[in-house]
Amino acid sequence: MKTPLTARESAAAPDLSPDSDPTTPSRRGLLRVAGMGALAATAFALSTSTAPAALAAPLGLSKDSEPDDELTVATSVAQLVGWRAKKIDHGTVVRLLGHATPGDGAARLVRYDAKSTATPNGGTVLAPQDLGAAGLGPGRWHTLHTGTGDFRWFGIFGADAPTGSADDALDALVNDPTVSRIEGHTELNFVRRHIYARSDLELDFGGRTITTEGIERNAHDNPFGAVMFFQGTVTDVTQQRTLVETMPDQRDVFEVADSTAFAVGDWWTVQVDPRPGGGRDERELQRLVQVTEVVDAAHVRVNYRNGWELAPGRVLEWRKVVPVEQVHVRNMTFVGAGPYDGPLDGELPDDRELSGSHPVAYEFAVRCDVSDVHGSRTWWPVIMRRWNTFFATERCSVANPPTVFYGGAGYLTQQIYCLYGRVADCRSHNARHLNDLTASAYCLVENCHGDGDDQGGNPFTTHGQYEHDLVFQGNSGLMDIANSGAQWGISAKRITVKQHVASWFTVSTKITDLTLEDVHVVARSTFDQQGSLTVNADGVQMRGCTASFFAVAQRSNLSKRPNVIEDCHFSLPVASVLHQTPVANPVHFVRTSFTGFDGTILRGAGPVTFTDCTFVGSTDEASPAAPALVGSADVTISGGTLTGTGIQLSGVRDQRLTVRGTELSGTTTAGALVSRAAGPGAVQVDLRGATLATSGTTAHVTLTSGADALTAVGTRFSGGRYDLAPATRVLQSGCVEQGVDRTGFPEGDHVLVTDSLAL
Repeated sequence: MKTPLTARESAAAPDLSPDSDPTTPSRRGLLRVAGMGALAATAFALSTSTAPAALAAPLGLSKDSEPDDELTVATSVAQLVGWRAKKIDHGTVVRLLGHATPGDGAARLVRYDAKSTATPNGGTVLAPQDLGAAGLGPGRWHTLHTGTGDFRWFGIFGADAPTGSADDALDALVNDPTVSRIEGHTELNFVRRHIYARSDLELDFGGRTITTEGIERNAHDNPFGAVMFFQGTVTDVTQQRTLVETMPDQRDVFEVADSTAFAVGDWWTVQVDPRPGGGRDERELQRLVQVTEVVDAAHVRVNYRNGWELAPGRVLEWRKVVPVEQVHVRNMTFVGAGPYDGPLDGELPDDRELSGSHPVAYEFAVRCDVSDVHGSRTWWPVIMRRWNTFFATERCSVANPPTVFYGGAGYLTQQIYCLYGRVADCRSHNARHLNDLTASAYCLVENCHGDGDDQGGNPFTTHGQYEHDLVFQGNSGLMDIANSGAQWGISAKRITVKQHVASWFTVSTKITDLTLEDVHVVARSTFDQQGSLTVNADGVQMRGCTASFFAVAQRSNLSKRPNVIEDCHFSLPVASVLHQTPVANPVHFVRTSFTGFDGTILRGAGPVTFTDCTFVGSTDEASPAAPALVGSADVTISGGTLTGTGIQLSGVRDQRLTVRGTELSGTTTAGALVSRAAGPGAVQVDLRGATLATSGTTAHVTLTSGADALTAVGTRFSGGRYDLAPATRVLQSGCVEQGVDRTGFPEGDHVLVTDSLAL
């Protein structure tokens, strides 16, 4: 009679006689598996708890040993642990066919270690029952695996498993360093908030539903109180360095106090002290970086190029950390804990911040990805990140969070102090934010779409805490950049948005070198009926964009590149402000069309240039549009057309209007195509190669203050009249007038007309 397969030939066989103890494996309790000896021996060598020793030591078989042809089989965990410990040989390998019944998904190989005193966990470590529940002696069954663990090993086959059992299993698997992948194949319910500090792990929940009914309460204002929080270790190794030289934009060599504390490959957080005179959280630099070179005694190179100039005297604060690395969470449908009803408008306190739940958070993390995680009814962000570098969030979503008004709640993902991230193919439904990048840099957000955003949330945002070099491409949903408040600086740099559709888009704070391409803001009756787009005139460049309400603002002046808006279209509301009062930088519109150019206001003093643009006010002369009221000191219109509208200089300052090769036609409520208001400034109008066509009592040019000047060279006037004060200085040369009433044209030494023709 053959013995059960064991790892060592010398092991004594269990007593299989009819009179033996029924709790020991009997011949009738064995299933014969031909040719399985080699498999079992290999599995023994790969034993998780003793794998290194097993691989280094002989299997205990002599040279003449023949492989056994049977493998002991247990049909359930109950049968396995029912075998008496004293009857089981050290090294015995058993094929376990299931947890409760064969084929229930928990099948695996287990090996008996007679010397093990590991704590039984109901899954990867099992103890014979006869060892007792307390004061267990040695002897454990250890699961043999190749790095993949399964919740079913612990007898968990659904969310109705005993309370806390899924949490216990998660702890056992995550804290086992030999487990590199954890799989969930059934619904699971977690009731604890776990904090882990391990690396090199993948958790794949197979798309199953994860719930948190009865979860323990969170701490106040704690978005890291997720079911799974992976957190690196912060050391007590710190340095401070007061900069002795300017640290320019795009510098990757940083000053340190003593470079002997730094080694290539080390990870450090680095942040600068709050900006002098700024908000309390206004810092241009907060990053998790890796040392790539020790340059000299006071400098190290890191894997990050700074995005903002830092002046001498600013203080860099360094802290060494040991990040968690390569911990990935995938394939989960997560339902947050209730209650879901509460304050509707962000009122405090709100107990749901303590009772609510969300799946995953990372802090001090490197190369940690999340994919195919779908959250609903979650309180804090579904995926929360802080101090992360190199990460991807892909194909994730959030739906119907309990609030979109409570600060920090109702997000799909928030990234704070993050670098080199990619958020792609994600969705949000009736949420506050799909994506929030705060104090982050060099990140890409693409093919992400938010709906239900008219309920108070905007899918795409940044905090304005000195974000830089961010790209958004192919997305849809409300968007604002750097708009969270002066406390953080309301500043950002080199933000690029391409192929975006939204019904509201605000990028008018201290945003430097903003690039918008193929951005379309479409008015929606349920949110912003004007379809607003507002930008900051600090290096803004726009191409191929459309909006209804459009405005240029200015709150910063750092850029060296021009403000250019080209090949765009704006359907302006009546009397809207196109160019706001603070705008002092030049703004250039190129091949851009405006409809609704009726009483449009340009208040800013900075130069404004229109090249080959078209303006349409009213096409019905019985209901004319008001002219645009322009306060710029220097306005140039080259080419293009103005139809049913005109230009009125406000006179709030000395102004010059130059019109080159442009066609103006129709009439306005001011009774003139070009005119001035009653301000104190002197106005100069320069018409060169232009065509002005009107009729009746409409004036081509009305200048009535007496201190103004008109130059018309190579210009054609048709119909209408002049309305110039007698003291207006006029130079007219090479012009053609057809049917023009010259009654209002001045005469005298201050008027010069040459080579002109009146028909």
